[in-house]
Amino acid sequence: MEQSILVASVIIGFALMVGFAGFGSAIGDGIIGSKAVESIARQPEARPNIFFFYLLGVGILEAFPIIAIALAFFLLIGGGNLGVMKALQSVAK
Repeated sequence: MEQSILVASVIIGFALMVGFAGFGSAIGDGIIGSKAVESIARQPEARPNIFFFYLLGVGILEAFPIIAIALAFFLLIGGGNLGVMKALQSVAK
C-alpha cells in the first residue's frame, strides 16, 4: 500500500514539474517576444542590441524547463532510492 502511494505521488510530482515548467516557459517566451517587438517598433535603430538581449533572455528562459525535466526524471528514476522504478520492481516480485 505504501509503495503504491509513493509511486502515485512521484508520478503526480513528475507531471506537475514538467507541466508547470513548460507552461511557465511558454508564457515567458511570449512576454519576451512581445516586449522585443514593441521595443524594436519604438527604436528601430537599436534593433541589433534589442535582438541580442532577446536571444539572451530566451536562452536563459529555456534553461528552466530543461532543468525541471532533468529533476523530474531524477525523481522518477530513483534519486535517494525513492524512485518509481525501484518501487515498481519490488511490487512486481
